[in-house]
Amino acid sequence: MPRHLPSPLKRRHITVAQRRVAALAGAVLLGLAAIVFARFGEIAQNLFLKLATAFPLAPFLLTPAMFAGVVWMTRRWWPAARGSGIPQVMAASHDPEGQKKGDLVSLRTALAKFACTLAMLLSGGSVGREGPTVQISAALMVAVHRWLRVPVSAGIIIAGGAAGVAAAFNTPLAGVAFAIEELASAFEQKVAVLVMAAVMISGLVSLGLTGDYVYFGAMSGAMPIGTMLMVAPIAGILGGLAGGGFSRSLIAMGQSQNSVLVRVRARPILLAAVCGLVVAATGWLSHGLSWGTGYETTRHLLMGQQAPVTFGPAKFIATLATALSGAPGGIFAPSLSVGAGLGQLIAMLFPGGSAGAIVLLGMVGYFTGVVRAPMTSVIIMMEMTADRTMILPLFATALIADAVSGSVCREKLYHALSRPFMA
Repeated sequence: MPRHLPSPLKRRHITVAQRRVAALAGAVLLGLAAIVFARFGEIAQNLFLKLATAFPLAPFLLTPAMFAGVVWMTRRWWPAARGSGIPQVMAASHDPEGQKKGDLVSLRTALAKFACTLAMLLSGGSVGREGPTVQISAALMVAVHRWLRVPVSAGIIIAGGAAGVAAAFNTPLAGVAFAIEELASAFEQKVAVLVMAAVMISGLVSLGLTGDYVYFGAMSGAMPIGTMLMVAPIAGILGGLAGGGFSRSLIAMGQSQNSVLVRVRARPILLAAVCGLVVAATGWLSHGLSWGTGYETTRHLLMGQQAPVTFGPAKFIATLATALSGAPGGIFAPSLSVGAGLGQLIAMLFPGGSAGAIVLLGMVGYFTGVVRAPMTSVIIMMEMTADRTMILPLFATALIADAVSGSVCREKLYHALSRPFMA
């Protein structure tokens, strides 16, 4: 063998080194992107709330117009940027070779997702940044691997998406769990290692720049076993019914062949404007509680404080209308807010119980009902509240909600929404 040609063993070591550098660089980059996204999202939401406070009727003009404009732009120029972003990552992981020229996890789509999600927050849309962060993170991970001439596999895409969940919520374990339950249909050992490495690195970046924070603040919500045995089934049943109904509505709007829904889908810009009007009216009637992510109100409820009883229903309507519009934006954070509102309503039936703990069960019940990922739901709630005392009632609620939601909507939401992107 000529000396100037590298041996197979040397070529292998070069490839392994390139893979490690690509994974490290990608995880660092997506961690930084998640932080920037979060900061800009807060700014956009606060600007809208200031505008709505100064000019109470402004949302009736701004919100429908922005909804329609964003949907028109995404359908015309960036169709892969519509909706949550998680279905796109799932579809891309099933066909990594096809993504060499595809748009599901391209930088072009990621930039559009970033800008359009901020536009939705700037118009009062009930959206979260977590789903979009998953797609943006997967796109960044894929881009770094391409730049370094490292082959892109399903594991790379899954690792990027999982790290996006971890970076968005500061919940490393939830990122791994979400990859197992949702992003990967067949989870292999190599993918597990890659996912955990990407999640760890992005988490360290977030930790180094923003500090060791808990998303909703540390809480301790232990409840007596008697109360737990009563509250957990109620939260699971109600959360499963409401969350399953939400998922079924989204799937029907996107895929049902009902003649009425087909005619509605034929006019997507008008549908978006009407949905924007519903969001504006709901926010106006609820005094702004249903706009944005709902983070602050949810945090107050977890701490045992009170909010208007209309918070949960108003947030449900606003989130459903926003999601039905087809505009870019996630449903993670808004779903947690809807669940918090549901928990508050349940807590009214148990005045002697721990209100914050019951709110927590309402959150895990509804969130599980929507995404049908019970393990992720429990882990994400424990990590976001730093509360390990509620693990048993959380698991009970999540399992009941998953079963009830499955009877309402047989197919998982993200799996159903990913099918059109696989075509």
